Amino acid sequence: MTTSINTPGPASEPGPVRPGRKLGPIASTVGSSHRAWLEPTREHYLASGHTLSDLSIRVPLAKSKLSELLRGVGHYPRWEVIHRLATELNIPGWPLYRLWKQAALDAGKSRDWVERSTEGTIALATARSGPPLEHDALRSMVEECYRLYAGAFLHDEALDAAVEDTFAILWLSFDDALASPDIRRYAWNILRATVQAKADHRDQRPLLGEAAFDTVALSAQTSLEGEAAQLAESLELFTAISRLPAAQLDVVVLRHMCGFSPEKVSDLLGIPIAAVRSDERHAERFLADTIELPHHTGGPTS
Repeated sequence: MTTSINTPGPASEPGPVRPGRKLGPIASTVGSSHRAWLEPTREHYLASGHTLSDLSIRVPLAKSKLSELLRGVGHYPRWEVIHRLATELNIPGWPLYRLWKQAALDAGKSRDWVERSTEGTIALATARSGPPLEHDALRSMVEECYRLYAGAFLHDEALDAAVEDTFAILWLSFDDALASPDIRRYAWNILRATVQAKADHRDQRPLLGEAAFDTVALSAQTSLEGEAAQLAESLELFTAISRLPAAQLDVVVLRHMCGFSPEKVSDLLGIPIAAVRSDERHAERFLADTIELPHHTGGPTS
């Protein structure tokens, strides 16, 4: 997948005016896992006051190669280079390493290449210096809910990776998160983008995964005929749900698959409860116009 993982929030303050050529955009060929660490790294660079010229002395890397690295052009960079860059830009080592390693594997690099790339920096690469206290506090409150949402699209290792990547990206961009209008909304946008980047897609829409079929309605069926009928009905429903706008999709998944109350959904998404109810009404109207909705048996609320 090449879906971009962005971290929406307020527009960043303009960076220092730099002499020389402006850094170009990230290449369109850069995949989602590569973008996950490249975008916050670029943000740290743009806010740092450094130029490519003085960074190239400290890293060290030729200015042209450093520009390519920050645009995602050329060969995938070795960790020893990223480590030096992170040190100069004051970027937390552990979350950056986690995202760099995942992107390296996604780019087809072997585990042996990854290990060789960390020679001489492995202690820093694997050291888990703690994130900000506010980051830990938010994670303790929302992690299980995030896992339930991710489980509607992903399972097993992909589910675990999506949640871990979400908190790693949040850590890397935590200053922006704190400056955003609502940190819960900022974090949720990261989760959604991360999950959707890892989910299977059809017609550029994320597909609900196998876990979505583990519903109360399905488990209540006692006959094979009933199970087959419910499965066909659920397939039609889940296909229609995948076509909902992002905000409505989130609300439907959280309300009717995770079983959360409107108040809990409002808290997770960082939006007013009236917006939750409005999104739910619009989604139900769309689904009712698209298919014959199955009877919802309800789920646990929290």
